[in-house]
Amino acid sequence: MLNMNIIDNLIEARRKAVEQYNTSVDFIQGICGEFERYTQISPKYYEKYDVKRGLRNHDGTGVMAGVTLIGNVKGYIMEDGEKVPAPGRLYYRGINVEELIDGFTSVGRFGYEETAYLLMFGGLPTREELEQFRSILAYYRELPPNFTEDMILTAPSHDVMNKLARSVLALYSYDPDPDNNTLPIEMLQALRLIARFPVIVAHAFAAKQHYFDRGSLYLHRPQPELSVAENFLYSMRHDNQFTAEEAHLLDLCLVLHMEHGGGNNSAFACRVLSSSGTDIYSAIAAAVGSLKGPKHGGANARVMAMFDEIEANVKDWKDDGELSDYLTKILKKEAGDGSGLIYGMGHAVYTLSDPRAVILKQFAKKVAADKGMLDEFELFEAVERLTPDLFHAVTGLDKAMCANVDMYSGLVYKMMGIPPELYTPLFAIARIVGWCAHRVEEVYNPYGRIIRPAYKAVMPKRSFVPLDEREED
Repeated sequence: MLNMNIIDNLIEARRKAVEQYNTSVDFIQGICGEFERYTQISPKYYEKYDVKRGLRNHDGTGVMAGVTLIGNVKGYIMEDGEKVPAPGRLYYRGINVEELIDGFTSVGRFGYEETAYLLMFGGLPTREELEQFRSILAYYRELPPNFTEDMILTAPSHDVMNKLARSVLALYSYDPDPDNNTLPIEMLQALRLIARFPVIVAHAFAAKQHYFDRGSLYLHRPQPELSVAENFLYSMRHDNQFTAEEAHLLDLCLVLHMEHGGGNNSAFACRVLSSSGTDIYSAIAAAVGSLKGPKHGGANARVMAMFDEIEANVKDWKDDGELSDYLTKILKKEAGDGSGLIYGMGHAVYTLSDPRAVILKQFAKKVAADKGMLDEFELFEAVERLTPDLFHAVTGLDKAMCANVDMYSGLVYKMMGIPPELYTPLFAIARIVGWCAHRVEEVYNPYGRIIRPAYKAVMPKRSFVPLDEREED
């Protein structure tokens, strides 16, 4: 029988914690006005000092911050100093992604491992090198002993990306030589992270379902003979069942999300931390945190939430007039999440087309037909078709706009029965390869320096006021 004094003490401790929380919130709310008074930055300063907001030039091009041999994103051409829209192209180590994907899909081969080898080591593997690479990844899929129990189940999170970032940092403690940055060790650390990401995500998702969604707990060990895509589907599903078509489609999605140049937010975050000389676990955890943001990797989940709303409020999906009216409301911030954005449309680099969206759309249409979801697929197509003209009419901006990869990736995952909380983690499972490639390139670049851009200080000078002389507002 429990000691009543212990119970009373626990209740009292809980009461005091709630009371202190409420007191703290009230105090902070009261002084937030003071913070705002000292923190508002006038837009005029950005013009006065020619600040490249978001590290973007005034014409929308990116500020040149480095050079890379890993990936290249082309969305326009420059003629006489002007940006001219062009069909999008994406290159991995100089190879057009469309050609790369055709190379393995045309023969029914999985492409994740082959593409990961290409990005990490610079060249396409021979058959023997590819088999050896696969065996290394298969070996390191196993998490360290008791890692799942101690790091994932002991402190579960309702957000899989949060748990992924914490797990990456925790792996530092399981590495016998985590600060050794010689090239062979750095590569080994990278391959271990690449191999373990899908397992961490699957286990974090299982913990989330059990502790927060009140479901049963299913933990599956990775199977060495399966590909990365097959293993993820095997580990995610209670019954381990998946079709070959699902595995190949997921593999395609992972390859398309694997790399997007050194300037994307998460890769740049990884390179910024790596330039300081910190360990790979800290740098990759920062990249995970960046990708978690809704303006980056979280965008595909927002696309699907937006379409849920469109489907609920537009009675006739095939009526362009009714659909246009609702999209106009979204652009005018009268519907949607109030941002004025039609998620899945527009990109910082691509203008006429996003090659990833073009490829994914082709495969998505085939799957939609097989699963009886053509009406929903055609709704996505209609939004893609109508948005550019509506955007111009509402904003007055004559901007080339295309569907980006997030427009169709969420739909593909939905067709495979993958829940929305796994959309961004799947992005991370793919992009970990690009992050590691950029990490190694940054660390072993002989011309590298710590990345430190400038910020112009615009606050007025003030004198210190002794405590007894400060007046309450």
